[in-house]
Amino acid sequence: MKKTNEIKNKVRLQDAQVLAGGYSPAIRAMEIGAIVSFIALELFLVYRLYNNPHGGPWLLLGAVLLGYLAADFVSGFVHWMGDTWGSTEMPILGKALIRPFREHHVDEKAITRHDFVETNGNNCLISLPVAVAAVSMPLSSSGWVFCASFLGAMIFWVMATNQFHKWSHMDSPPAIIGFLQRVHLILPPAHHRIHHTAPFNKYYCITVGWLNWPLNLVHFFPLAERLVTRVTGLVPREDDIGDEAARALVEAQVAAEAPVVQAAKELLTKATTPEEAPPATATTRPSA
Repeated sequence: MKKTNEIKNKVRLQDAQVLAGGYSPAIRAMEIGAIVSFIALELFLVYRLYNNPHGGPWLLLGAVLLGYLAADFVSGFVHWMGDTWGSTEMPILGKALIRPFREHHVDEKAITRHDFVETNGNNCLISLPVAVAAVSMPLSSSGWVFCASFLGAMIFWVMATNQFHKWSHMDSPPAIIGFLQRVHLILPPAHHRIHHTAPFNKYYCITVGWLNWPLNLVHFFPLAERLVTRVTGLVPREDDIGDEAARALVEAQVAAEAPVVQAAKELLTKATTPEEAPPATATTRPSA
C-alpha cells in the first residue's frame, strides 16, 4: 500500500485545457467520414447476410455473443495501447487517437460533454479495416457466414464501446442504461472506477468489463508491457503520468508476480516437498 501511494504521489498529468484544445476541425471531419463509412459497410454486410442460405438464427446469435466478448478484449487492448504508449506530440496519431486517452485521465467527465461524433468517431475509424474484411468474405459456406457475422458484430460492439463508456461516467444515465449497468450487461460505473485510480494501469476492458478480472489475474498487460519494453526500450505510461511515476511503476510491477503464478508456485512447492514420516514406534520383544 505504501509503494502504491508513493507512485500516486509521483503522477504528473497534462493540462486538461491544452488536451481538449487538440480536438481540431480536421480531426472532426475525419471522424465524421469514419462514422459514415462504418455505417455504410455494416449495412452492406447485413444486406449480404440477409436470407443467406448458409446462415441461421443460432449461428448468427452465436456470432453476435462471441463478438460481444471479443469486443470487450479489443476495447481493453486498444485502451491499454492508448493509455500506455505513444505521445500526444506524434503526427496524426498523437492528436487523433492518443490525445483523448490523456484527456480522459485528467478530466474523466469530459467524455460526458462530447457529442456523438467526438464520442464514437475514433472507434469507427479503427474498425474500418475489419469492416472491409468482413464485407469482402465470399459467404459461400456456413464457416464464411459465421466469420463475417462475428467480425461485423465485434466491430459493432467496438463502435458502441465508447457510448457504454460515456454512460458509465454520467451521473444520471437513462433508466434503461442504469438497469443494464446494474446487471453488468454493459460497463458499470463502480467497476470502471477501478481503472480511474492513478496510475491507471488495470481494468482496461470497457465494453462490458467481463474480461478485466481474468486478464488482471494473469497479469496480461504488465507482461505485455515488459515484452514491448524489452524489444523497444520504451517506458510504459511515460507520456501520461510522467517519467518518475512511470519508472517507479515499472519497478513495482517487475517485483510483483501474477496471483496465478504465486498459486502455481505454492502448489508446486507442496507437491515436491516430501511429507515428514511419522515417528517410529518402538517395539519390545517378549522375553523368552
